[in-house]
Amino acid sequence: MNIEDRLVEIEIKVTSQDDLTQELSHLVYQQQKQIDELRALCTALIKKMGDISNGGDGADAYAHEKPPHY
Repeated sequence: MNIEDRLVEIEIKVTSQDDLTQELSHLVYQQQKQIDELRALCTALIKKMGDISNGGDGADAYAHEKPPHY
């Protein structure tokens, strides 16, 4: 194996690693975006639960009543 062949092989490996690095970076970006969305949802749910337990605005006035079939 001569120097030229070795350099071509190294360049192929570096290109492959670069592609993999970009793919993993994109995957991490997508996961972080999803984590941020889930955090916002959890925050909204916690706020909603706090509003309900504190009496809220009356929108859930029937939330603690038994259904009519009881």
